[in-house]
Amino acid sequence: MPTGAGMHVIGVDIGTSLTKAVVFDSAGVSIAQACTPSDVHHLPGGLVEQDLEQVLGTVATVVREVAGQVDGGVAALALTGQGDGLWLRDAEGNQVRPAISWLDGRANALLAKWQAGGVTREVFRRTASGMFPGCAAAIMSYLDSHEPESLDRAAVAGYCVDAVVQRLTGEITVDVSDASLPFLNPATRSYDEQAIAACGLAHRRGLLAEPARPRTVFRLDTAGAELLGLPAGLPVTAGPFDLPACAIGAGVREPGDGILTAGTTLACQVLTGEPTFDPDGEPAGMFLCSPNEGEFLRAMPAMVGTASIDWACTLLGIDVEDVGRLLGESAPGAGGVRALPFLSTSGERAPFVDAAARAQFSGLSLETSRADVLRALCESVAYAARHCFEAAGLTGRLYANGGGVRSAEWTRIFADVLGRPIVVPGDPGVGARGAVLVAAEALGQPFDVDRWVENSRTVEMRPENVEFYQQGYADYQTSLSAARGLWSL
Repeated sequence: MPTGAGMHVIGVDIGTSLTKAVVFDSAGVSIAQACTPSDVHHLPGGLVEQDLEQVLGTVATVVREVAGQVDGGVAALALTGQGDGLWLRDAEGNQVRPAISWLDGRANALLAKWQAGGVTREVFRRTASGMFPGCAAAIMSYLDSHEPESLDRAAVAGYCVDAVVQRLTGEITVDVSDASLPFLNPATRSYDEQAIAACGLAHRRGLLAEPARPRTVFRLDTAGAELLGLPAGLPVTAGPFDLPACAIGAGVREPGDGILTAGTTLACQVLTGEPTFDPDGEPAGMFLCSPNEGEFLRAMPAMVGTASIDWACTLLGIDVEDVGRLLGESAPGAGGVRALPFLSTSGERAPFVDAAARAQFSGLSLETSRADVLRALCESVAYAARHCFEAAGLTGRLYANGGGVRSAEWTRIFADVLGRPIVVPGDPGVGARGAVLVAAEALGQPFDVDRWVENSRTVEMRPENVEFYQQGYADYQTSLSAARGLWSL
C-alpha cells in the first residue's frame, strides 16, 4: 500500500444510529471526518429494524464527503461497524427483508424458553457465548418459525459490515469477530455444528458464510466504486466489528487491559490470550476472536448504554449538552436515589442474560431533583460496568471511548466506581482508527501503533469517592439480586 504524503486510508464505522468516516494519513493523524445518521425503526412489540439501502447510503455519503476533503489518492477503505442482529441478503447482496437490529426483542420469549430448556447453557459450553434475544441464533430461530419465507429467499444470514462488503465488492464473507457469536468455537475459529443443531438451525446451516481469514483484502467492484466515487479495484478490509476495532484503536495490547465503550451498548472488553471460562458459570458475554491468532477479547456488552441517558433527557426535558452540568449539581449518591438501568425492551445480555430485565428507581421524594435522577441513572450504569469488568477479568490498564465519555463528570463517575484511572483517546474515532490499523497490516504497511494512540488523556479516580462507591456497588448488587427474582415477560 502506498503511504506517501498524498496517500490516505479511509476508515468507516457503521454504527447503529450513526455512520462515521475518518481519513488518516500514515502518521495516524485524522485529516478529515464526516458523519451522518442512520435510520433505526422502533416498531410495536419491541421490534427494531434497519434498511440496508439506507445504511449503504450513509456509507456512500460519508466516504464521498471525506474523499473530497483530501488532496492526493486514497490507498484503501477500512470498514467496521455494529455487530449482532441479522442482515438477510440474496446472492447479489440485496436485502430480502429489513435488517433486524441487535436491539430487537421479538425473540424475548424464545430466549426465555431456551434458558429454561438448557439450550443457552449447551451453546455456552460449546462456544463460550451467552445468547440474547438480539443475537443471530435467536432471531433466525424466530424467523424459522414465524417468517420462514424470508430465510427461504436468503442466500446469506450475516451482519451489518459483511452486508455492506457484499454490496461494495460482490464477496459473501464474514469477519471472524462477527462470527464469534453465537456459533463459533473461538479456540478453533470454526463453527460448532452441535451448537447450531442445539438451536434447531441445522437445516439453515447453508446461510452462514465461512469466516474469512484475518486481514483478508477485498477489492471494490464496479458497482461499489460507482457508489462511493472511488476507483474500482481499491483495497477494502472488513473488520473486525466495532467492539474489537475500538480496543485496537484505543491501544489495548496487553493481556488484562480493557476498554469501556460508553455508547449505545455499554461494552466492556478485556484482552486475553486464551478463551478460558467456567462452562457452568453464568452463560453470558462472549469471546471475540481478534485479528491475531491466539488472542481474544472477553466481551461483556451490556444493553444499558447512552440510550438510557437519552431516555432520561427526553423524559425530564433535559438537553444532552446539559448532562455534565446537572451531574455536578448532585453529589455522589444522588440524594439517596438509586437505580437499576435496564431500560432496553430486550432486557439485558451481560454480565447476565434476562430478556425480562427492567429498570427501577428507588429513594425518590418530593425533594428529588432532575439532577438526582440523572446522576442515579449514570451511577447505576457505572455499577453495571463494574459488574461486567469483574466478570470479564479486568486486571490491567483501562481505556474508554464512546459518546458517554464526552461528559467529563460521567467519566469521573466511571473512574470512581471502577476504582482505577481511565485513559481516554483524544480522537473520538477509535473504531475507524482500529479498522485502519488492521487494514495497514493486511496491506503490508503496519503503522507505529504507539504513535497512533499517544494522543490521550487520563481521568483519575477521586479517592474520597472510591470508598463511598464501594458501598454503593454493594447496594446495587443487593437490589439487582432482589429484582431478578421478580422480573417476568
